[in-house]
Amino acid sequence: MVTVLQILFVLALVILLILLVFRTRQAAVFILPDHYLDLLNDYVSFYAALDEDGKKGFEEKFQRFLSTVKITGANADVEDLDRVLIGAAAVIPVYFIPDWEYINLREVLLYPGNFNTDFEQHGRERTISGMVGSGGLENVMILSKWELRQGFIHAGSNRNTAVHEFVHLIDKMDGTLDGVPELLLERKYVGRWETLLEETMQDVRSGRSEIDAYAATSPVECFAVLAEYFFSQPETFRQLHPELYELMRRIFVRR
Repeated sequence: MVTVLQILFVLALVILLILLVFRTRQAAVFILPDHYLDLLNDYVSFYAALDEDGKKGFEEKFQRFLSTVKITGANADVEDLDRVLIGAAAVIPVYFIPDWEYINLREVLLYPGNFNTDFEQHGRERTISGMVGSGGLENVMILSKWELRQGFIHAGSNRNTAVHEFVHLIDKMDGTLDGVPELLLERKYVGRWETLLEETMQDVRSGRSEIDAYAATSPVECFAVLAEYFFSQPETFRQLHPELYELMRRIFVRR
């Protein structure tokens, strides 16, 4: 026979569980810093150039990203500026793509500086500033805090490590990391896109192009390097590489 004391015990246990779940959910909510709009205007030239409606659209994508993806420091303090810049880098390449979600990303690990292929933060051969993980690090991105900030502080350059890594995630969304974002590029343009990537890599290798030398590494890296350039210096990119520019617009500007 169930006693009153047993009923009270069960009720207390249920209430305790409810409170624990509520506290966990509260802790998971990311609260934007009060000055995040100032940080966006000061550091993110892409955002600063938008009109008021455009900024609101950017902010909605920005807030949604930061509320769903965890950002963790690995021997690095994650400051407000870092969160804002990571959120901005996530939004920039998909700003014109309606309803985009990075379903292949759950966490960004922020390292203080560059790292090596064993993810070591000290020692020699630390040449990696960003990486999209695989295997045990599937759905994880690693970024150097130093390079993250440099990409936005030096907005006039055509390099932005964080944007570069988010473009890798976009490329990977079709199931293959190959430099061809088939979810976004119409099939009839794929062949020409692959040809342009190869031609660009050849031009970079032979010194006939001002595009960053890392583009010559592979079609995967070529696509990401071109995207950095496209979003950082669109007018220069359009003037010097008109056909690449038009195909990049077909990939990223869905309007």
